[in-house]
Amino acid sequence: MKITVFGAGAIGSHVAARLCAAGRAEVSVIARGPQLEAIRAKGITVEAPDGSFNARPRAEQDAASLGPQDAVIVTVKAPAVPSVAAAIGPLLGPETAVAFVINGIPWWWGENLTTLDPGGVVRAEVGLARTLGGVVWSACTVTEPGVVKVQTAANRVIFGELDNQTSPRLQALAAALDGPGMGGVATTDIRTAIWTKLLNNLTNGPICLLTRQDMKTTFADPVILAAAKAVMHEGLAIAQALGHPVPGDPEAQILRSVVLAHKPSILQDLEAGRALEFEALLSVPLQLAREAGVPTPTLELLVALARQATRQG
Repeated sequence: MKITVFGAGAIGSHVAARLCAAGRAEVSVIARGPQLEAIRAKGITVEAPDGSFNARPRAEQDAASLGPQDAVIVTVKAPAVPSVAAAIGPLLGPETAVAFVINGIPWWWGENLTTLDPGGVVRAEVGLARTLGGVVWSACTVTEPGVVKVQTAANRVIFGELDNQTSPRLQALAAALDGPGMGGVATTDIRTAIWTKLLNNLTNGPICLLTRQDMKTTFADPVILAAAKAVMHEGLAIAQALGHPVPGDPEAQILRSVVLAHKPSILQDLEAGRALEFEALLSVPLQLAREAGVPTPTLELLVALARQATRQG
């Protein structure tokens, strides 16, 4: 199986390295700049709770150098997804599946969410028929080009068909990633999986944009932690109203996350001067809440403050 990971940031590099370690696929990455140069020179080094290892995927800047793949895993940030549509063509054969493993509400969620796919370029160039949804659970950071530090032991990527069916391509992609240190999961309810992860982004993202500190430091203050719990309950209400109730104990999940001395990816992007996933992570969930008639006063306030603090729109 030939798999290309499109985007070699922290998540993309970690996923590519785990695919290599699982040994079930011929793995390539699309990267650029110092990260591309480092991967070509010395591969990807993963430093994780289950140990450190080095992986050597093929690294290219131009998709035309790789040709058609069996699957493409897109791990760029949401603002960069439309640019992927313009570059991904050479990777697409007649049966190539494209899994969008990104934070927040994805471009394919609804036709009225035009800010996530301006001009409909991804829908036109990739299409819904090829598309798989994806969710990643992994707190990781690029500490230097070619090196990824992972803070979580339970890492996994969840893949799902948009129609919630099980398919051979879905099972094959999940199996290719499944191995020590990284679970590959095939779900029949990808939208609920997305909302389960989005709860974390909603509770820590806007608050950490305001504090400019990691989660452990930020949420040591009980007042701030209480605000995060309020946002969590508002997020649960949105998911419920949309028909995607989050199972289990979301509060316990949140409490496990906030003890990590890890900066959310949206804060890492702010500090690095990169475009923020503001629409997919924050603005669109609020749009969906308004359309569903769900009140979200705490989230509305925090997002408005974060928007001003980061000069977003």
